[in-house]
Amino acid sequence: MYGWAFTLAVIALIAAILGFGGLAGALADIALIIFVIALIGTIIFFVLGWKAAKKIID
Repeated sequence: MYGWAFTLAVIALIAAILGFGGLAGALADIALIIFVIALIGTIIFFVLGWKAAKKIID
C-alpha cells in the first residue's frame, strides 16, 4: 500500500508540474488517504504481532 501511495504522489507531482491542478489535488488526496490507511494497518499488525510473540515467549 505504501507503494501505491508513493506512486500516486509522484503522479500528482507530475500532474501539478504539467498544470493539471484538479487532477493533481485529487491524486494527492487519494495518496494521503491510502498512506494513512497503510500506516494504521501497520500499527495494528505490529501490536498484534507483539502480543502474539509475548504470549509465545511467556
